[in-house]
Amino acid sequence: MSLEQPSRRAFLAGSVVTVGAGGTYYLTRSDETTHDLSPSLHSSTETSAFGVDFTGKPIVGSPEAPLEIYYWTDFQCPFCERFERETFPDLVREYVEPGDVRVVVISLPYFGADSMTAAVAGKCVWEQVRDDDPSTYWDWHAAVFEEQGEKNSGWASTENLLEYTRSVSGVDADALESCLEDRRPELEDEIETDSDRARSIGVSGTPTFVVFDPATEAVGSLVGAQPLERFDETIERIRDA
Repeated sequence: MSLEQPSRRAFLAGSVVTVGAGGTYYLTRSDETTHDLSPSLHSSTETSAFGVDFTGKPIVGSPEAPLEIYYWTDFQCPFCERFERETFPDLVREYVEPGDVRVVVISLPYFGADSMTAAVAGKCVWEQVRDDDPSTYWDWHAAVFEEQGEKNSGWASTENLLEYTRSVSGVDADALESCLEDRRPELEDEIETDSDRARSIGVSGTPTFVVFDPATEAVGSLVGAQPLERFDETIERIRDA
């Protein structure tokens, strides 16, 4: 299944919706920031009917949620930062917390070496906290996005990522440093595999979102820093498919 050639069922009731472009800002307001969120997170080793391997990826929301959103992101992506700051809190409040949707966060290092460094660090942190305190990952994730600077300016270097980590309660910066030193090639391979899979289904930039209903195989996609209203429209069409 792909974004260009989804299953026949994905076309039912106009359920395929691609909105916007990665180079466009869409403005919306939220009275929360991503760092204020404390969403529930869980891990899984399943592979979805859409072909997304959940292994090693933070999943925001309930394992029982009927709809899934696959979210490809890059810590250096300014549109991802805008989405997380302006739309994601509302998405969590309206769909994730009630148990309607879960969001699978997938790294797609799009902007170069520092993007890969941050993606590997994210995997290290998730592995460190997922069993005992998975929600701590979101504190770290939000803290890194809050430090976002110009792409490839060094703000996402190993040294700086470790410095940000030291400010996050519950995440061990020394353990992160050891993981980056010892396991980087292995984790880079995992990220490259995910990136190859993303490209094979038509994901070409960040942020990209796929809304998927495993029960009907209806699928819709959004690209760019979309406001909540665009998610509302896509989710409604997927539900009606």
